[in-house]
Amino acid sequence: MGDIDYQSSGVDIEEGYRAVRLIKEHAGRTFNASVLNGIGSFASLYELGSYRNPVLVSGSDGVGTKLAIAMNMRRWDTVGIDCVAMCVNDILCHGAKPLFFLDYIACGRLDATVASSIVKGVADGCLEADCALVGGETAEMPGFYQGGEYDIAGFAVGIVEKDSIIDGEGIAAGDVLIGLASSGLHSNGFSLVRKLIRHYDAHFEGRPIGEILLTPTRIYVRQVLALAQKVKIKGMAHITGGGFIENIPRMFKKPLTAVVKLDSWPLPSLFKFISAQGVPRRQMYNTFNMGVGFVLCVAQHEEEAVLRHFSGSGLPAWRIGTVAEGKVECGGEAGEGICLE
Repeated sequence: MGDIDYQSSGVDIEEGYRAVRLIKEHAGRTFNASVLNGIGSFASLYELGSYRNPVLVSGSDGVGTKLAIAMNMRRWDTVGIDCVAMCVNDILCHGAKPLFFLDYIACGRLDATVASSIVKGVADGCLEADCALVGGETAEMPGFYQGGEYDIAGFAVGIVEKDSIIDGEGIAAGDVLIGLASSGLHSNGFSLVRKLIRHYDAHFEGRPIGEILLTPTRIYVRQVLALAQKVKIKGMAHITGGGFIENIPRMFKKPLTAVVKLDSWPLPSLFKFISAQGVPRRQMYNTFNMGVGFVLCVAQHEEEAVLRHFSGSGLPAWRIGTVAEGKVECGGEAGEGICLE
């Protein structure tokens, strides 16, 4: 029997070294004065700086089966943004400013160029969220993943002063719900979408529909944290898996109901197209963001200032509903803590 090395088992060490060199360049773009060491150490060091009573807020997520479309189209530069967005938008819901991010990439056979492209997207997302990409892991696992298959997940840590945590405690009947525009499907519902749309090169409104589906998830961090300096935000919801029906009530701590007016914002054509494939309305609002990727709850007297703020930042925003006490009689789709009418 001849010599057996790691490469004969399917792991290319030299390609791994090349990937690390390329990845370091992208991660370095995100470093700030709080990052105390570079990529390559056993762990990352991050200095918190000056806070009175800091609370760390963390979240972890992945991109899901949207990756199957990226693999089909051989386009890797956007899914890293999705991974960052899914994590930082979640911790934003509690008023946290993202500090740093770590990623995990797994594959069957490592291609340094592909891995670098994915991490470029991660770095782009971190820059958009004003956080540092301080480390991660790239795992080559032949026999577990097929060649050409990639998976990505991430982990974000943010910070908020304890007395500034947003937890929904102060939400009351009469408060208003402000919806912020999504950039498309974001990163949820793709298992269903992939059953309905099979040909990603087919054109939709002048573009290959695959390109439209890969539009990265919008990151709301900068605009929302800037708003929090001007008005009191009582609650926030990131519209991810479970859509409106599951996510909006998550901001409530009391027996309240979100009454959402479905005609209060323009429904993007992509969601109309998906619905026309035979998906019931309730399923649509229980799966997709329907053009609203993030929801804020504020007092009624703050509504005008909030809408003016987002108009000034170029992010479409609408009053999409109000908060009611207890259960309400609903003439549309109802769920625990929500009425869509």
